[in-house]
Amino acid sequence: MDYNLENKKVLITGATGGIGSSLCKNFINSKCKIICTSSDLNKIDDLKNLYGKEHSYYFLNLRDVSSINDSLKKITDENNDIDIIINNAGVTIDNIFLRMKPEQWNDVININLNSNYYILKELLPNMIKRKNGCIIGIASVVAITGNPGQTNYTASKAAMISMYKSLAIEVAQRNIRVNTIAPGFIDTPMIDKMNKNQVDSIMERIPMKKLGKPEDIANLALFLSSEKSSYITGQTFHINGGMLM
Repeated sequence: MDYNLENKKVLITGATGGIGSSLCKNFINSKCKIICTSSDLNKIDDLKNLYGKEHSYYFLNLRDVSSINDSLKKITDENNDIDIIINNAGVTIDNIFLRMKPEQWNDVININLNSNYYILKELLPNMIKRKNGCIIGIASVVAITGNPGQTNYTASKAAMISMYKSLAIEVAQRNIRVNTIAPGFIDTPMIDKMNKNQVDSIMERIPMKKLGKPEDIANLALFLSSEKSSYITGQTFHINGGMLM
């Protein structure tokens, strides 16, 4: 399907992960100009080699609040016409609540939630001036269901969903749409770290009895970025094989 996204500028955080890679490929295939960020300088070089010089690449350490604004200022100085923002970067640092250390809590909250504030605070004014834009946040099914050992992660993703709903109301009259996608269990390198019993336990909770693919998330992101979804904002879309109904 042709979404008419040619030459649109798309910022994608967490561009080197499983979902991030699929997002990059889908938007490039739709003839967009992508702006990739990563917190790993070596991976930025990998991205350049993979996608070529016609796209842009930036170091963005979401753990370090003091450096975020400098990096974002550089991005906006060089790209004041970003059309689509996809806040995809995220991290899990699991532990049961009573054993969770302050740094485990704060790292996850900073990367998964607070980074959205800094990124949108810097980039949104240009969208408002142009009276056009699309913002997508990648949340998670466990933001709704909860998950043992992930109080930090579920808190960050649930807050992200609420944040995006409120922002959607604030910017709706500026022709800026704001939505979230909540993936279930997706076949990414994170799944590879699990043992067979853990994977079997996950499958028992999924009516379709299979994992999702990164492309499932990227395909919806394309639709939500296009004019074919021009009357959709403030929504959370679940992609989880029926795990949450």
